[in-house]
Amino acid sequence: MKDISNKGILLMNLGSPDSPSVKDVKVYLNEFLMDEKVIDIPYLVRLLLVKGIIVPFRSPKSAHAYQSIWRKEGSPLILNTIDLQNVLAKIVEEPIEICMRYGNPTPLVAFQNFKVNYPEVEEVFLFPLYPHYAKSSYETAVEYAIKIHEENNFPFKLSVIPPYYRDENYIKALAGSIQDYLLNPFDKILFSYHGVPERHIRKGDITGKHCLKCYNCCEVNSAAHTQCYRHQTFVTTNLVAKQLGLRQNQFEQTFQSRLGQDKWLRPYTANRLKELPSEGVKNLLVACPAFVSDCLETLEEIAEEGKEIFLKAGGENFTMIPCLNSNDAWVQAIDQLIQPYRV
Repeated sequence: MKDISNKGILLMNLGSPDSPSVKDVKVYLNEFLMDEKVIDIPYLVRLLLVKGIIVPFRSPKSAHAYQSIWRKEGSPLILNTIDLQNVLAKIVEEPIEICMRYGNPTPLVAFQNFKVNYPEVEEVFLFPLYPHYAKSSYETAVEYAIKIHEENNFPFKLSVIPPYYRDENYIKALAGSIQDYLLNPFDKILFSYHGVPERHIRKGDITGKHCLKCYNCCEVNSAAHTQCYRHQTFVTTNLVAKQLGLRQNQFEQTFQSRLGQDKWLRPYTANRLKELPSEGVKNLLVACPAFVSDCLETLEEIAEEGKEIFLKAGGENFTMIPCLNSNDAWVQAIDQLIQPYRV
C-alpha cells in the first residue's frame, strides 16, 4: 500500500437527537426539516409549516419512538457509526473521524479534529454513509460538508466518495448480511427503502425529461440515473437478489417513512405489510438497504411498527434483518471504495 499518512477518512451519517427528550428531539427536527433539500418549499412557508405545525405536533411522538430504541450509552445510530469507525480503524492507516448531517458531532468539529490532532493530513476522504444519491440524504450531506470545509479554510483538500449503490463489494456485503436468514423457511423478502417525494425525483432529473416521465423510466438508459434515487434503489435490490439467487416471486421493493400528503415513491411499505398476509405471505424478512446503520427508521419504524402491522394483518413470522453496521465485509468494502482515491 502507498504511504497514506497524509490522508484522512470522514464517515458522515444522517444524525440523531442528543437525547430522546422532547426538547432535544425538537432541536433535531427543526434542523432536519428546515433543510431546503428535505422540505423543498419556499423558506417562509417551510418555516411556518415546520416550526408552527410539524415540530410542535411531531416532537412528542418522535421522542417516544426514540425512547423505545435508545440504548443506555446513547443513540443507536451514533453508537453504530462509532463502532464502524473503530472497526475500520483496525484495517486502514488513515485517521478516521465521524460527523452527522444533523446534530452532533458536526462536520466543523470533525474538520477541526483533523487540523489539531492530525496536522500532517493533506486530504480528507468524505465517505457519506448513504449508498444511493438523493437530494435529501447524499446531496445535502455532501454539500453541507463542502460548505463548512470551504468557509473555514481548512488546510487539507476534501475529496468525496460517490454513491456506491452498485459497487461489487457493497453488494456482496449486503447479500452476505442477508444470506443466513434464508436458511429458515420464508415466503418473501421485502426490501424497504427510505421514501422521497416524487417531486424530488423529477427535480433531480439532470435531463429534465426522463424520470417519472416515460414508461419504465428506471429501466431505460439515461444520464438521469446518475442522480436518480429510485433507479439506484432498484439496481441495488436486483443485484442483491441475483447474488442471493432469489426468484422474482421471492422478493419485492417498497418505500417507507412518508411525511405529509404529497405523492411519495410507491408502493408504500406500511400498505404492503397490511396486504401481504392476505396474499399468502406469512413468513416475512425485511431488509432496509437505504440505511447502512440501524437507526430509528429500522429499529422502530420497521422492527416495531412494521412488525405490528404485519402480525395484526395475519402474518405469522416477521424478521427485520439488521443493517450492515460494522459488518466485516462492509468494513472491507469501505476500504476498497476508498482505495482508488489513495493515489
